[in-house]
Amino acid sequence: MDRPAVLAMVDQVAAPHAVVAIMGDGSLWTHQAEWTVGLQGLIRSHLGAERRAGSTGTYREPGRRYEDDLAESAFSDIAEHRIPFNRVWTPRSVLGYLRSTSFARPDLFADHTGFEDQAQALLLQHARDGVLHEDGVFTVLLARRPRAAR
Repeated sequence: MDRPAVLAMVDQVAAPHAVVAIMGDGSLWTHQAEWTVGLQGLIRSHLGAERRAGSTGTYREPGRRYEDDLAESAFSDIAEHRIPFNRVWTPRSVLGYLRSTSFARPDLFADHTGFEDQAQALLLQHARDGVLHEDGVFTVLLARRPRAAR
């Protein structure tokens, strides 16, 4: 997405007191628990070193942070809110999540059933009382026009 162009368009159509919100918490691909690192390694062993993205490509890190794009836009008054959370997964819910991602969707694998069997074994090995924990931070960026521009 051309983020500066989107922010320029939002500036043209949004009410004077509008707030732009950008939020997220990453994914199991970016989380660094022992079980997610093992899962990432398993995915790479099947699909290669590059993270898949979209329907045909590979993932590229954005060249800039959202904060930098916002700071250079009309919405340069930025507040960041970080909300810690603990998400509980079961091995089954992780497998369901993976099926919905662009980096581990079923059609990428020559032997998806074999991958899921290996993934389930790995996840069961790391699960405590049948669950896996993801300690993360949900980040919310709220950006407004500076007071003088409202």
